[in-house]
Amino acid sequence: MVTVRHEGPGDPASIYSVNVRAFGQPAEAELVGALRERGQITLSLVAVQEGRIVGHILFSPVTIESDNVTYPAVGLGPMAVLPELQRQGIGSLLMKAGLAECRKVGHERVIVLGHAEYYPRFGFIPASQYEMRCEYDVPDEIFMVLELRKGAFQGKAGTVKYQPELNEV
Repeated sequence: MVTVRHEGPGDPASIYSVNVRAFGQPAEAELVGALRERGQITLSLVAVQEGRIVGHILFSPVTIESDNVTYPAVGLGPMAVLPELQRQGIGSLLMKAGLAECRKVGHERVIVLGHAEYYPRFGFIPASQYEMRCEYDVPDEIFMVLELRKGAFQGKAGTVKYQPELNEV
């Protein structure tokens, strides 16, 4: 059985390991550490199976900037599951728990750079539908948004800016 809980004080080393193994390199794991060190984590959840961390999802602050106005949002990612346990529903469990927690604490908008086939199943749509663009040059189909409150993106066209640590990935 897999349970999801908030990251605890003893979890960073396991979270680092899960991210390195899931992505096959350390960039995403180092991003998580850098965001943690600077206090820029909005939400960090872990999936635990038989007492061991097998998955992780992170949300951090982002902004939508448009004509002297800035709107808050949360960026989703990275999300990681140990390779040998992928495609067993752990990522979906993390995603649902993370989105529910974000909604519960009052966040209205989530933004993700991710797989065009995976995230739409949770309601994500291309950000271009709201005339939003990413500060990075990325394909339209991998830059997506999700409203946690109906109408949260209406009139919020602009450029999404991430935490500076993302420039290192």
